[in-house]
Amino acid sequence: MGYRVRQFLAALTARLSPTERALVGQLLGPGELRLFECMPRFDQRHCLDVYHTLVDGGYTDPLLLRAALIHDCGKVDDAGRAIPLLYYGLFVIAKRFAPALYCWAARDGRGLLWPFAVHAAHDERGALLAAAAGSPAELVAILRDYGARRATAQTAALLWADAQH
Repeated sequence: MGYRVRQFLAALTARLSPTERALVGQLLGPGELRLFECMPRFDQRHCLDVYHTLVDGGYTDPLLLRAALIHDCGKVDDAGRAIPLLYYGLFVIAKRFAPALYCWAARDGRGLLWPFAVHAAHDERGALLAAAAGSPAELVAILRDYGARRATAQTAALLWADAQH
């Protein structure tokens, strides 16, 4: 519980330094940068934290590092709406204590349930968005494999780094 409270507080106070923004601009292609910029600040901060964890862990594959920076871009819907932060607590509770309710809400996806549908599909959406943004096929494959939890060296690294945050 304490971990989730700290996560929530970190999301509320998320900031990106000008140096980090410049780094993102250098690493991502123009379409990928638009995907990054469409994410709310707390998701941008999370993606940067995942990126930094990979770099600190010795990972140097540029496509893996770029994938880390946009791996949650699918959490923004087609209308440009980001999942409101308070829903993340609902996702955690529902997935843990009422997984059937989470699945039902994700399938329904209407009205106040739209964030459940976006959240449940965000991995595949992210891969599709990256492809549409002009990302290299290899980067899109990392995102697809990550979303499908296919075991590759890149997805293992991304899962490891993501779990730290």
